[in-house]
Amino acid sequence: MKKTFPKNWQHGENEAEIYKNWETKGFFKPETVEKNSKKQETITKKITNSKSQIPNENEENPNAKDQKLEIRNLKFEILAKPFVIAMPPPNVTGRLHIGHALGTTLQDLMTRYHRLQGQSALYVPGMDHAGIATQSVVDKYLRKQNINKNEIGREKFVAEVWKWKEQYGGTILEQLRALGASCDWSREKFTLDEEMSAAVRKAFVHLYEKNLIYCGEYIVNWCPKCGTAIADDEVEHQTQKAKLYFFKYDKNFPITIATTRPETKLGDVAVAVNPSDERYKKFVGQSFDVEIDGIKRKIKVIADRTVDQKFGTGAVGLTPAHSMIDWRIAEENNLPKIKVIDEHGRLVNVGEKYSGLKVLEAREKLVEYLSSENLLEKTEEIENNLAICYRCGGAIEPLPSLQWFVKMKPLAVAAKEAVSSGKIKIIPKRFEKVYFHWLDNIRDWCISRQLWWGQQIPVFYKKQEFEIKDQRSKIKNLENISDLGNLSNLDEKDIFVGETMPAGGDWVQDEDVLDTWFSSALWPFSTLGWPNESSPDLEKYFPTTVMETGYDILFFWVARMIMMSLELTGEIPFETVYLHGLVRDEKNRKMSKSLGNILDPLDLIAKYGTDALRMALVVGSTPGQDLAVGEGKIKGFRNFTNKIWNASRFVALRVTDGDLQSGELGEFRIKNSELRIMEGELSEADKKILASHEKVKASVKNHLDKFQFSLAGEELYEYFWHQFCDEYIEVAKTQLDGLPLRGTTQSDSEKIATPDGLAMTENTKKILLKILSESLIMLHPFVPFVTEAVWQELRQFTPDLAESIMIAEWPQLR
Repeated sequence: MKKTFPKNWQHGENEAEIYKNWETKGFFKPETVEKNSKKQETITKKITNSKSQIPNENEENPNAKDQKLEIRNLKFEILAKPFVIAMPPPNVTGRLHIGHALGTTLQDLMTRYHRLQGQSALYVPGMDHAGIATQSVVDKYLRKQNINKNEIGREKFVAEVWKWKEQYGGTILEQLRALGASCDWSREKFTLDEEMSAAVRKAFVHLYEKNLIYCGEYIVNWCPKCGTAIADDEVEHQTQKAKLYFFKYDKNFPITIATTRPETKLGDVAVAVNPSDERYKKFVGQSFDVEIDGIKRKIKVIADRTVDQKFGTGAVGLTPAHSMIDWRIAEENNLPKIKVIDEHGRLVNVGEKYSGLKVLEAREKLVEYLSSENLLEKTEEIENNLAICYRCGGAIEPLPSLQWFVKMKPLAVAAKEAVSSGKIKIIPKRFEKVYFHWLDNIRDWCISRQLWWGQQIPVFYKKQEFEIKDQRSKIKNLENISDLGNLSNLDEKDIFVGETMPAGGDWVQDEDVLDTWFSSALWPFSTLGWPNESSPDLEKYFPTTVMETGYDILFFWVARMIMMSLELTGEIPFETVYLHGLVRDEKNRKMSKSLGNILDPLDLIAKYGTDALRMALVVGSTPGQDLAVGEGKIKGFRNFTNKIWNASRFVALRVTDGDLQSGELGEFRIKNSELRIMEGELSEADKKILASHEKVKASVKNHLDKFQFSLAGEELYEYFWHQFCDEYIEVAKTQLDGLPLRGTTQSDSEKIATPDGLAMTENTKKILLKILSESLIMLHPFVPFVTEAVWQELRQFTPDLAESIMIAEWPQLR
């Protein structure tokens, strides 16, 4: 039966089927590759041969020691740690974006490359529950249906979020498959799976028992819009134009202060000046009774070296309850803290006139009062940074709140040493300085969130002793707690921190949940079975090999994974951190709805194919640098996938039409270095392409081993398209037809008809197949679908090829 090779590559008709076949046959499972690894078979044979050559220990042989060492090294090569990469779990908040596509492509490229090296390669998939983000999205969704989460209650709301997760979680998994992610889906994890929740509880209890987790009242970043505290790293800053107001509290106060937030001055307890400022030295240490629109306060003048004499008047009103800096100064000077803004962004403790007003309303009313009393001296327009929530974009209010914290400085010491010692390598290296700077200036991590969706804090209180006043079971709302502070003021019998609710008695669990990043910090080892230390996956695949993620979450996630892993497992979580940049449009602008330049990965895949998108994302990408991508670039690489198909079709139909047996090709492909080619059987073009091919093999492997993915992709693109297709295939057509070669003499042309000339024709066929098959393998991590499709077509003619290109052997150097 005559073999066929379709004329065109149709990505839309083939990619899903190819992926399904890979998944069905288990090629994504590391166990499948281990079983089929020719590299490991080869090493085993080498061990057997080497053993047979070792003489009896009684015989003298100076090489015996070296031969035993060689066997030990070969055994180590077989048993060497596999390649493992854990997918940064996407949030279950909707569709994946182009940034996810870049990360997934790079992670999959590395996995496929190491799999082709004969390594056991595991790519662990999963998703993150994304507390604030997911709760916010579902809340908005329900509101559109006139459903208020507070009316339906926590249990029903959480049930609605689970429905959302099932719907959009499934969508995300299909998107990852469309991108070609060769994950072992049998090991898929979700951060709220029971085994993952058990790991979180174990981690919390461990840290608490080591006095690394505590509960206390501190000033936190509060998002009134999301209704929860957020960590320092989750605060973004937005430049804005603002007014700087110069005024006195009342006519009897001798100092003019300047502020951009007059409404917070209703909670001032002191004025701070620089100790070297001659203007205010005589006032330092004095206290003044002031009255601001009927609100009486005692203001003390204190000295603090951090006060900038040149800003405003050089005198700063201190509102400890609503400023991180003021809180520190208040602690150092034993000043009271008066809370004047609540969790809803409204004023409290300020008398009837201002009570209940929103922040901006109160500001307007207070400025009117100051102006009418001639206390407002002037205003100036300035530029300052507004602190906003990274999730909703709402303004942050620093508020005093009783929250759970992790002590970070003790954990930071080991995390810093892991990188400085070289145990963990960060790519690009310049980000090590950024990493160290953050660790050197680290603050305690607020891990509690006032949400319903997430990992509930494993702390329990005696219900009869601590009756809940409202929907939040914060300690300050438990009836017997009159003062704020850490848990030392609670009787031990009335509080329990543990992995499960204690037996006996009527206990209630703290209703707050943990920051999403807490569970994510355990991801590299919790996904492999921790805290079960006898877990086969944990034993075999941990520590992992690479963590690939965006540079923008170096602090959010990477540093915390390192700290948690070192503390909880005693091991580094990964050997290398590869940081990719943000994806921008072709004009290098950030992608946004307002600019209309957002690229949807699925739309692009439908139009140009996954391979074209992957190449466009890899070529030009540099670690730590943003990447410009436009539809024109993707279209160009769609042409490249077509070139691969057309060149492969030519080779298959011209070369393997029954005159080159599959056994010969298989022998040639696997043992190309053992080919016996008689002198005179190779043309200059043959010699040139074979020499170039060896150089490319060495260079591409070197680039990939050094994480230089763009350079490897560019080199393969140039080599395959221009040297192989444009140059060698054109010459090969002539050599195969037995026609005179362009630029040759008559004697060279006549040689084609001689026995030597026939040998040259036969060698041309072999060379075409060698270059094509090995190029396909090298291209596979970049363009997995078209290379697999071509591979299967070639297997019609040469069935000795591996069952799938995924489990083929990486081309060996001669």
